[in-house]
Amino acid sequence: QLQLVEFGGGLVQSGGSLSLSCTASDFSLDYYAIGWFRQAPGKEREGVSWISHSSSSLNYADSVKGRFTISRDNDKNMVYLQMNNLKPEDTAVYYCAAAPAIGTLDENSYDYWGLGTQVTVSA
Repeated sequence: QLQLVEFGGGLVQSGGSLSLSCTASDFSLDYYAIGWFRQAPGKEREGVSWISHSSSSLNYADSVKGRFTISRDNDKNMVYLQMNNLKPEDTAVYYCAAAPAIGTLDENSYDYWGLGTQVTVSA
């Protein structure tokens, strides 16, 4: 079983910032593209951002462009999602996932997932 873990979620006020981290305890993320996804209550899971294994390519959903920044440090086996100017609409469980080849915002491209971390943004 290959599983990722997320941490850094919490409760913040609207306009605040939060940084999420993702890693894997039992395998290296070096050759995987990593995606961040989120699922709000009553809604489908949506892609938020992804980054290639070497950080040479990345992308964001339109809803978070200009506010969120994805990055990674392969030496530390870590991937990050810096979230700024948070809005109540960002409230969701956030997941990271690993894809063996290319990165996309399509969850079907990802093989390994974390269990999620809760982000709650109050008005």
